[in-house]
Amino acid sequence: MAVQVLDAKGLKCPQPVLKLAAKAPTIPAGDVVELIGDCPTLEKDVKQWCDRMKKTIIEIIDEGNNVKRIKIQF
Repeated sequence: MAVQVLDAKGLKCPQPVLKLAAKAPTIPAGDVVELIGDCPTLEKDVKQWCDRMKKTIIEIIDEGNNVKRIKIQF
C-alpha cells in the first residue's frame, strides 16, 4: 500500500475535490491518498465525493489554522 500526498492548500471549493477526481484514475486499488487542504468546506466536499465514488475515509486530522489532512483508501 502506497501513500500519495495531494496538496490542495490555497485552493477553494470545488478545486480540491476536482484535483482529487483528476488524480483518482491513476491511483491503484489499495493505495491511500492523503489530501491536505484549507478550504472551509473540504471535509464535507470530500465526504460527498467519497460516498459517490465508493471510497473510504480512513482518517481526518485537523491540523489547526483551518488545515485538514484527509486520508482516503482507494
